[in-house]
Amino acid sequence: MSAAAPALSVLDLVPVRTDQTTADALAASLSLARVADHLGYRRYWVAEHHNMPAVAATNPPVLMGLIASVTSRIRVGSGGVMLPNHAPLVVAEQVALLEAAFPGRVDLGIGRAPGTDPITSYALRHGGGGVSDDAVAHFPQYVDDVLAMMSPAGVSVSVAGRTQPLRATPGAAGSAQAWLLGSSDYSARLAAAKGLPYVFAHHFSGQGTAEALETYRREFRPSEHLEAPRTFLTVNAVVAGTEAEARRLALPNQLMMLALRTGQPLGPQLMVEEAEAVELPAQHRELVEKMAGRWVVGDPGQAAGALSRLAASYDVDEVMLHPVAGAYAGTDPRSAPTREATVRLAADWVFAASSD
Repeated sequence: MSAAAPALSVLDLVPVRTDQTTADALAASLSLARVADHLGYRRYWVAEHHNMPAVAATNPPVLMGLIASVTSRIRVGSGGVMLPNHAPLVVAEQVALLEAAFPGRVDLGIGRAPGTDPITSYALRHGGGGVSDDAVAHFPQYVDDVLAMMSPAGVSVSVAGRTQPLRATPGAAGSAQAWLLGSSDYSARLAAAKGLPYVFAHHFSGQGTAEALETYRREFRPSEHLEAPRTFLTVNAVVAGTEAEARRLALPNQLMMLALRTGQPLGPQLMVEEAEAVELPAQHRELVEKMAGRWVVGDPGQAAGALSRLAASYDVDEVMLHPVAGAYAGTDPRSAPTREATVRLAADWVFAASSD
C-alpha cells in the first residue's frame, strides 16, 4: 500500500442517540463492525467511558467479545481499557480469555485517564473495594503486571513468605498485542521506555500530536514486544455524498463535544434535525468551528485528501477513524446508516488508491 493510502481502522464509542435504547445502540455498532470487517479494515476498537448518557461503551472486554463473535478477520481491541479503574489481574484475565477464543485477533489498548467524572471515578475505584487513587501513580507498574500475567509463562508472586505462579489463564498459547494510548507526551514517553506501540488520541485532543509522536519515536527503546517504533493516530470523521451533507451529519457530535468541553449537562446524542434547531451563542459557534477544523468532514474526495495529508504529516501508515456521523429523524434505531456510509466511502478511497 502506498504512503498516500494508509490502512484504516475504526474506533467506536457506541453512541446512544435520542431515539435509541442501549440495546439499539449495541445493535447499530455490531452492524458497523460487520461492515468494517467485510471492507477490510485492520482493527475495530471500543473505548471505555462511564456515566455518559450518549456513550454505551462502558466495558471494553464485554464489547470486544460481542464484536469478535460477529466478525471473522478484523482485529478487535480496546481503545482503551483505563487501567487505573481496574485490578490488573482482572484485565489480564479478561483479555487472555478473549485471545484464547479469538487467537491472533485481540488488541489491548491501555489508557491512564479515568474516562469519566470524579464522582463516577471514585465509585469505580472505591465503591466495590477496588483500587485506589494510587493506581494512577502505579500505572507504569500495572502495565508491566498485565503484560506479564497475560504471557504464557505468567509471573511469580510472593505473599507472606510464599511464592507461587500467577497466570491470567492456565493454558495460554499466545497473548494479545498491547498498545499504550494517550493525548499527551506522558504515555508517549512511557511507551517508548517500555518498547510498546503507541496511539495518539488525535480525535480527542487534536493538539500536541506531532510533538507526542516525535517524542515517542526519538525515545523508543527496542524490547521483547517491539523492535522499532510503531504508531498511528485517531481522527473524528464524517464522509457523505456532499460536503454540505457531511457538515449536517457532523453537528450532533460537535454539540455533544461542546457540552463536554463547556461543562453543560450531557444527554443522548441529538438527531440531525434536533441539532440544527439548537441556537448557539457566538463564542460557542467559534469553538465548534475550531473543533471541526481538526476533523475529517466532507465528500469522498475531500476526505481522501484530508486522510492522505494526515497520514503524511504524521508519518503513519494507519489511521483509525472515529465515525461520528449523526442520524436523521426516522432512522431505524437499531442502525447507523450514516456511520456505515462514512466507513464505506473511506474504504472505497483506500482500495482505489492501493490498486493504483
